[in-house]
Amino acid sequence: MTVAAVILAASPASALVDAAGRASVRRIAETAWAGGAMPLVVVAADPDGAVAAALGGSEAILVSPAVSAAPADVGPAPDAGPAAQMVRGMTAAVTLVASTDAALVWPVHMAWVDAETVTMLLQAHGLEPVALLRPHWQQVPGWPVLVPVRHLDALGALAADRMPDDAIADLAATGVALRTLDLGDPGAVMDRDTPMDALPPYVGPAAPVGTPPDWGAVAADLTDEAPAASAPHLAPWNDG
Repeated sequence: MTVAAVILAASPASALVDAAGRASVRRIAETAWAGGAMPLVVVAADPDGAVAAALGGSEAILVSPAVSAAPADVGPAPDAGPAAQMVRGMTAAVTLVASTDAALVWPVHMAWVDAETVTMLLQAHGLEPVALLRPHWQQVPGWPVLVPVRHLDALGALAADRMPDDAIADLAATGVALRTLDLGDPGAVMDRDTPMDALPPYVGPAAPVGTPPDWGAVAADLTDEAPAASAPHLAPWNDG
């Protein structure tokens, strides 16, 4: 089982907003990696290289939201909207690691998610491989949302300009099962507008959701375009 993280940034400035001393996009990439997600795909424009610099030394792969003329281009243009960027990031993840069967769709303003929440979502996916999985805290739905790759075509068929919450609701409305999980993580709901030291305490899930997945063979699935060393990953993806 291979579950990617697809981190969505509406702009370079949004990706770089400070989150407890680190750029938001870097903090999320490290959290996703610590929780067991792989590959890590960041969908963000980066005209001056600042986002790539913030990701330097991490395992993240930067995917430009712009469409190029390259034959291997992986998705729609940024003006198509957040839902289209979800498709682009998930498609890039599958291209990079062929065994990817789901992705954590993760808006960059949700910078306080705990790594244990990532692990719990991955474990739940092993038990329910078809369902959309969404964490909640005190009955409020949060992020990231785990989207199985089998629903990629249905996601791509939605109105491409739908905002992330609307896209998940629209996908569920097509008949895709949506399960919400109380994982005891206020960071799944409270974004970076809430200072980290003002968050309610993390309490974790009330009960285990399954057996931890085996990540030992994931690296064997990396393509030549996604080597283990992270620094070369940060060039824009297929921008010609």
